Amino acid sequence: MDDIVFQTARAQRTAVVTKQISAVELLQEHLAQIAHTNPKINAIVTFDPEGALRIAGHIDALIAHAVDMGVLAGLPIVHKDLTEVAGMRFTRGSPIFKDTIGVTDSLIVARLKNAGAVTLGKSNTPEFGAGSQTFNPVFGATNNPHDVTKTAGGSSGGAAAALSCRMVPIADGSDMGGSLRNPAAFCGVVGFRPSPGIVPVNDSWSPLAVDGPMARTVGDVALMLAALAGVEPHATLTAPADLSALREFDPISLKDKRIAWAQNWGGLSIETDLATVIAAQRQRFVDLGAEVVDACPDFAGVDEAFQTLRALGFETSLGELLDTHPDQLKDTVQWNIRAGRALSGADIARAQRLQSALFVRMKQFMRDFDMVVGPVTQVLPFDVTQPYITHINGVEQKTYVDWMRSCYYITMTLHPALSLPCGFATNGLPVGLQLVGRYRDDVQLLRMAAAIESTIDMNQFIPAIARR
Repeated sequence: MDDIVFQTARAQRTAVVTKQISAVELLQEHLAQIAHTNPKINAIVTFDPEGALRIAGHIDALIAHAVDMGVLAGLPIVHKDLTEVAGMRFTRGSPIFKDTIGVTDSLIVARLKNAGAVTLGKSNTPEFGAGSQTFNPVFGATNNPHDVTKTAGGSSGGAAAALSCRMVPIADGSDMGGSLRNPAAFCGVVGFRPSPGIVPVNDSWSPLAVDGPMARTVGDVALMLAALAGVEPHATLTAPADLSALREFDPISLKDKRIAWAQNWGGLSIETDLATVIAAQRQRFVDLGAEVVDACPDFAGVDEAFQTLRALGFETSLGELLDTHPDQLKDTVQWNIRAGRALSGADIARAQRLQSALFVRMKQFMRDFDMVVGPVTQVLPFDVTQPYITHINGVEQKTYVDWMRSCYYITMTLHPALSLPCGFATNGLPVGLQLVGRYRDDVQLLRMAAAIESTIDMNQFIPAIARR
């Protein structure tokens, strides 16, 4: 099984539980792939092969005794370096925490381990996950596997690049302004932002930032979500999910489904080459039997609400660090914290009213549609030395996250969204299609996405750098 790392996560799990390959052997194949590709990409920044081999050996011993090791049995995984793992370096991409070791497993890590996943390290992220370009002063930048001079996106850029290069079959990430979706689009993999609470969180009341799965196929994302989802009694934000439908996953026909086609999300600036690729995807939905209608949700007030609530989140979570370590925070993080400190109670209340109205409008809009489709990003992967995009088609992007409106507009609706690779621009870089479903109807969205994926050759997104 020399090509095992190029197979789906579901196929790899089946091979382990049916003893076609041991969990140790599967891990060794991935370790060889990491040795081959990671030095060129810099996706995995904390690495514990010895610990992973011990876990894999333990899984093999239990499988030999007919113990059910879970839906992710034997699958190697890396955790985003914003996520705490007991006994593993936990830097958040910040020099302040460059020597910090995790004390406990976060909720998602505990769930992944309980499902049989094998932790082998941490994936790179921008400092505190701020921005959709993965670089930091601790580990440097993560390169795009399709062109190492370009960015892998962010903030789950290390995860997306590791998946693209077949270093791991699954990876976790988080998403506020597009951090699961943007790097997936840039690297040619699948990133899923669940409805808030589907993947429980136990340290925040805000529905804006969620944890979620990344993989190379929709079916593998569903498999990973089966491990992550489910009500958590002690979580601050939690919601039920149909776990059986995620485990025994199958596509659903798009015949007679109504699709809202939002080519530019209501007038956003989109790079021409990228827009051309997106426009060409419309026929794919027609061919699948869907009714495709030009329609876009009303995003009135979304920019003000997002910028306000994002700033509030930065002051809440990182404000103390600005007081104690101002010289060790990058400029964009400092700016976002100070923006939070400048807010009045009236500013925050207005932002919450705007988001509530947007949520209601979106739910009403989706009564008429099964899915709304548009671009994931407004630009193609850009130079890895450029911190963020400042202009799109001559239009100024005033803050370091303005160029990610195509993702954060959907974040603010709280509806589930998936980034599906759909083609390539003329420069050979991948393009992602953003599929948005009804609120907390995450399984249905994934099943529809799988039907669309079945019309796409997903092997075309394997980068040349991953081949041995």
